[in-house]
Amino acid sequence: RSHGIHGEPITFGLVLAVWYDEINRALELLQHAKSVISYGKISGAMGNFAHAPLELEELVCEYLGLKPAPASNQVIQRDRYAQVMSALAILASSCEKIAIAIRHYQRTEVYEAEEFFSPGQKGSSAMPHKRNPVLSENVTGLCRMIRSFAIPAMEDVALWHERDISHSSVERFILPDGFITADFMLNRLTSLIEKLLVYPENMMRNLNLTGGLVFSQRVLLELPKRGVSREDAYKIVQRNAMKVWADLQEGKKAIDEQGHSLFLQNLLADTKLREKLSESEIKECFDYGYYTKNVDAIFARVFGK
Repeated sequence: RSHGIHGEPITFGLVLAVWYDEINRALELLQHAKSVISYGKISGAMGNFAHAPLELEELVCEYLGLKPAPASNQVIQRDRYAQVMSALAILASSCEKIAIAIRHYQRTEVYEAEEFFSPGQKGSSAMPHKRNPVLSENVTGLCRMIRSFAIPAMEDVALWHERDISHSSVERFILPDGFITADFMLNRLTSLIEKLLVYPENMMRNLNLTGGLVFSQRVLLELPKRGVSREDAYKIVQRNAMKVWADLQEGKKAIDEQGHSLFLQNLLADTKLREKLSESEIKECFDYGYYTKNVDAIFARVFGK
């Protein structure tokens, strides 16, 4: 789907590959943030080493597993902390993206996937039939909290001259709360995905709801090969597609008894289209395999061969 409306067919595995790849980038950001924050300083109240040699700072930092800050004032610079909290915020945004997708898949009208619902679990205190996506809703809320810590971390960067303590009270909240919340959120999301229930039959049912419209671009791309301009090809395909929307609103079946979709029926009846494409060529455009032929190659790029 794009804009919430059917686009071209993809696989659920491709959806998961996008999630996996994105979470990997978030992990890389966190690893980078760890290297950015792992610095120390003993350079004095103004950072000029007036009362202690540079060698002392280097020895202490080495002992603590840190690197000495190349230049500092009274504190380690707070852009380093801002990078840490920003990395957590980006991780949270990607996790919320997954949670929102699961919430959408679980909607009654969609029902392509859902959270595991254990025996005896209550979905609603008022309506016994409910199976609410409570875990992914909870993850969404937790991610909002984690993301909210990024702004004060960035505001902490601008201290007065060589030091003030406006950042101190902020960091007492955002650092422990940010990491504890992220840890809890990730554990919850991991459990949710491990037990996620997926319904391929419903995915196929939904693909067929729009009467074959998911194949429109394939038809559009075939016409220019037959000498039709891109603009004229779009008009031909669109007018037949718009008829499908009208037919569906009138209650016509998306797929007839012969397995022909409304869109295919309209295309086969279009005399101008038939001047360029034969019946078999039009039917060939309605092949799911055309859209999934490169999925394994994408998987190899994401997960390795």
